[in-house]
Amino acid sequence: MDPEAARTARESLDLAFHMSNILDTGLDRHTLSVLIALCDLGVNPEALAAVVKELRREKNSLSSSVPAAPSSLS
Repeated sequence: MDPEAARTARESLDLAFHMSNILDTGLDRHTLSVLIALCDLGVNPEALAAVVKELRREKNSLSSSVPAAPSSLS
């Protein structure tokens, strides 16, 4: 990738990440980058959004069903 294209890609990701933060999506820069790359490859963005939502639901249900570790071993 030539330097100009790399700069443009970085600026685009920075803008998308800023928008993501304004919208309080909770996506980190790396995850957002992966999602954008998948969209660039032709993956349906609505399908990706559904997957992200489902993964978050699964994570929340797993974290709420796992008992908290004891704070000390005494």
